[in-house]
Amino acid sequence: MMMKDKVAIVTGSSRGIGRGIAERLAAEGARVVVNGRHLDSIEPVVESIRAKGGQALPVVADVGVTADVDRLFSETVRAYGGVDVLVNNAAYSNPVAHFLEMDEDHWDRVIRSNLKSVYLCSHRAAKLMVEQGKKGCIISISSFAAARSHRCMVAYDSSKGGIEAFNRAIALDLAPFGIRANAVGPGAIHTDDFEAGGEEAKIDRGRMVPLGRVGRSEEVAAAVLFLASDEASYITGQILYVDGGVLAQGRSPQVDRPLPPSVASLLRR
Repeated sequence: MMMKDKVAIVTGSSRGIGRGIAERLAAEGARVVVNGRHLDSIEPVVESIRAKGGQALPVVADVGVTADVDRLFSETVRAYGGVDVLVNNAAYSNPVAHFLEMDEDHWDRVIRSNLKSVYLCSHRAAKLMVEQGKKGCIISISSFAAARSHRCMVAYDSSKGGIEAFNRAIALDLAPFGIRANAVGPGAIHTDDFEAGGEEAKIDRGRMVPLGRVGRSEEVAAAVLFLASDEASYITGQILYVDGGVLAQGRSPQVDRPLPPSVASLLRR
């Protein structure tokens, strides 16, 4: 019970990585605020947590809108008395547009969803923690896209790079108050969004990964849990990548040197 009696807000926790984070924090004893833009999408997550003996509160809010963020925190304080952990997970996750074809509306939508939301929620959480004298933590979900770019995803990659710079900066400003700020950068993670592609598509995505497979949302949740817990009490301003080794490699396994026969034989045992 690493998070016993802690209050955690997880934005964008109706599905995928966000849901995995919310469920793991709840399993470790946290009282979790489950957030999404539609009640019917977050209620199943709340019901799942409660069915396992956990505590969860559903709050509908668009975290790119100031008034919604104010309400998200007000309802959290009303129900649980304060906030110990904020996980900035909400994002527009696959905004594909070639740079020569993307327009201002596309840019604004992605930045509002992915970066402005992180500012709004982090600012509100930090002020509340300082007012209550709590040594809390803020964890933002970045991406390996902050360090290595996708084609046709300029706005998305820019927003994730912004999150990492933002994370380092607020870590310095908030350190005197005992508030830690870190980020987790997932790589190729299998979520419900990829189910339609089937098993072959899942295997194909994993071929570029040194560990030879895509990751799971539970593996990202485990990294978040560590950074949110007292086990990470001396860690702030850092990025923890959960990417199976993608950022460590210069070239993908498909185009790199083949394994020597003697080594390849060990993998077949």
